[in-house]
Parts: sequence; structure tokens; C-alpha cells
Amino acid sequence: MRHIVYLINPISGTGGKKSLKSLISRMTEEQRIHYSIVDTHPTGDYHFLREKIKHEYVTDVVVAAGDGTVRQVAKALQDIPVPVSLGIIPRGSGNGLAFAARIPKDPRRALEIVFANRYAPVDAFYMNEQFCCMLSGLGFDAQVAHDFAASGTRGFWTYVKTSVRNFFRARTYPFEIYINGEQIYTNAYFISIANSNQFGNNFTIAPQASLGDGMLDIVIVQEMRKRKLVGSILRQVRSGKVQPRYGLDQEAGGILYFQAKSLVIRNPKLAPLHIDGDPWPGNDTFTIQVIPKAFRLLQPQAPQA
Repeated sequence: MRHIVYLINPISGTGGKKSLKSLISRMTEEQRIHYSIVDTHPTGDYHFLREKIKHEYVTDVVVAAGDGTVRQVAKALQDIPVPVSLGIIPRGSGNGLAFAARIPKDPRRALEIVFANRYAPVDAFYMNEQFCCMLSGLGFDAQVAHDFAASGTRGFWTYVKTSVRNFFRARTYPFEIYINGEQIYTNAYFISIANSNQFGNNFTIAPQASLGDGMLDIVIVQEMRKRKLVGSILRQVRSGKVQPRYGLDQEAGGILYFQAKSLVIRNPKLAPLHIDGDPWPGNDTFTIQVIPKAFRLLQPQAPQA
């Protein structure tokens, strides 16, 4: 018998007269599934879920929030002895993991996926000791994340305005990347380490990325003229070819895209960092390692594993 724990923001709504809590209650009761609703935690600490799962026989945890909260919950569910499925009702600004898994933003349709109870294992990765479940980055996109968090307002258009403003003042950073015995030295606008194929809002940056292939997708956007930058990224989005060797095509002006299970990035000028869209303190060295099959995610058309 299923027992679903829903984690939602206490002031979230569906955009209509009924609150998200009312929608969840009505639809779950129609399915005759046992459930409880818990407010999201302001500190992001969800380790209390482990005891709740143990003592209340919880089978699923469904997060009605954005990528940051999904990451915090997925981290708390690591290494629990009882298998629990993670579901998402997308409520964030980007919703990158949900959209990569083809989970719709409409809460009714997202709940239908939860009730269908189809799940598949999803990889995650560590960036030093920080757990990441979708996408982390250094440089331009991280600066956008920092400025967006400091803006005091949320929403898609705030994110767009913040991105455009940062584009015109973006600068490059020197990086050293060590991967499988090879080295890359480059000046780059940003480096993205991805387990999913996109930044969010269905903007794809790593077209070959798979949520469960046991590999990380690394995209390096090197120094080039600004007017060439946009075209190069669009070509990357369309083609998404993975470099056959890590040391190829390092000349300035290219976009490098490769796959690996682990890598080390030296960051001597302390380019800003984001983890799953949340601003994070930087570091001069990052050791990055994939976590195969880190958690199981409720998704459309996913076979039970």
C-alpha cells in the first residue's frame, strides 16, 4: 500500500481559486492513497524524512518546489534502507530536472504521473562534498544564479533580465580541467557539469545527457567574441556532438562537450559557482564524481526498476 508524503510551500497555489494543498488532497483521496502534507523547511534540512519513512512506511516523497528543494530532498534520501520514490510537481523558476524527465508543469498532470507509479533510477554527482542532482556550473551561469537570488523577486522574466544584463558584462575565467589522465587549459565563460540535458525552462545545453547513463556531461564555453557566442551556443544545442577525445579542439572560440564519470577542475580566479541553480560559495579546486542510480524518480513512461 502506498503512502505519499507531499512537501509543499505553505503559500503555494495553483493559480486558481483552490490551493495546491486542496488539489493534492482531492486528487490523492480519489485514488484512495494514504498521504500526508508537510511544509517545506526554510533551512533545507530534510533528514527528518528518514525517520518518518521508517516509522510511517512511506513509499513516495513528492516535492512541489524547484530544483533546489528537489536536490535537498534527494540528498536526504541517500542510502535509506527502504526504497522510496521521489516525485516532482514543478513549482520553481527553471524546473530543469522535472523538464528533463518530461514531467509537465501543470500540477494536475504532474500528479497523474505520481499516481501512475512508474519510476526509473536517476544519477547524481558530488562536487567536492556537495550533492548535486541535475546541473552545476562555474562562471557566467553561476553569476546569473547569484544575482537572481539577490534580486528579491522571482519568476521567468526576472531570470531573463538578469541573464541579459550579465551577458553584456560577462568575462572569462582561467580553468584547468583534469580528466582521465588528460589536461585542458582554457579561458571560458562558463563550465557546466550536467546530469540532465538542460539549464531549465526547456533550454537544452547538453543534448546527449541522460538522467541514468552513469555519465556526466561537461560543456565548456571558451573565450570568443560576444556576437559569436550566441551562435556557437545555438549550434551546440542543435548538434550536441561529444568530443571523441578530451584534448581535441581546445583553440579559443570553440565549445567543448565531453562525457566522463569523474574530473577535477582548478579554478584559480574563483569563478562563481551554482549547484542545481542555487548560488554557492566558490572554491579553487573541485573534485567531481558521478553517483550512479542515486535515487529513483517518478516519470512518465518510466519502467519500474
